[in-house]
This record gives sequence, C-alpha cells and structure tokens, in this order.
Amino acid sequence: MNKIFTLTMLPVAIFLSSFALLNIDEVVNALKNGNAEGIARYFDNTVEITLPAKSGSYSKGQAAAVLTDFFKNNPVRNFEILHKGENSGSQYCIGTLVTRNGNYRTTVFMKQKNGVHLLQEIRFETQ
Repeated sequence: MNKIFTLTMLPVAIFLSSFALLNIDEVVNALKNGNAEGIARYFDNTVEITLPAKSGSYSKGQAAAVLTDFFKNNPVRNFEILHKGENSGSQYCIGTLVTRNGNYRTTVFMKQKNGVHLLQEIRFETQ
C-alpha cells in the first residue's frame, strides 16, 4: 500500500513543483522585455524598489510608474539570470539587466500570500 501511495504521489509532487517558479518566470520574461506592466501584475500592495538614484516603498500604482520611468530611461536589451530559487514559500531571482545605458545587477523577491506569489522587492544596482 505504501508503494502504491508513493508511486502515485511522486509524479503529482513533481508536477506541482514544476509550477512553483511559474510566477518568477513570468516576471523574468517581463524584465527581458522591459515590460513594467507585466511585472506590476505581481506587485503586492506595497513594493520596495531600489534604483541607483533613489529607493523607497511604493504603492502598486506608484511602483508601476517608477518602474515604467526606469525602463523608459534605460531601454532594456536583455535580462540574464544568474541564480533563481525558492525557499519557504518565497521565490527569488538574481540576474543582470542589460540596458542601452549600462548593466544592472537585479534582484527580485516574491513572497507567497494567500496562495499567490506577490512581488515584494525589486533592486537595480549599477555594475
């Protein structure tokens, strides 16, 4: 009976874990395209944004405007993932955002709330 349970649950666990990083992957795709709106879909009520010239805690609407302005002033060419993972219901990604004006070490942190991963923090640091 244990073997049957294990053989049945193992594929289910593998299948479900394949969706674990889905939200972070969508944020990564939006970063690759400089799509602030695609990233903003995952904003929590308050978002910490760190830019080379300023940083702060913003509401969803303010954070979307800050990110839109950043991408407008730094047209994105690509986003290269250096590392991403999951830990205790949180997702994170570290990579290099390649823009026309230079490269930025970028960190994205998402946390699970009510069964949904929401973006809590995004940082762009000059390299």
